[in-house]
Amino acid sequence: MGLREIAIGGIYVSPLLLYAALGFLLALSLRTLLYRLIRHDAPWFEAWFDASLFIIAMAGCAFLFSLSIWH
Repeated sequence: MGLREIAIGGIYVSPLLLYAALGFLLALSLRTLLYRLIRHDAPWFEAWFDASLFIIAMAGCAFLFSLSIWH
């Protein structure tokens, strides 16, 4: 997919919107898994952790979809 626009009904949409949605779902599932494993005893700041996890998940999705094997 790369970073080419996606045409939806004649309107061009940035692929970063798709990457952000996938990254959000991935970060949400990872956050839930980590909180169940650690049971809220972790010494982190929740807002910073959630933002960092979202950015890492979104960057990972963008990287995976920009590989040449998906074309």
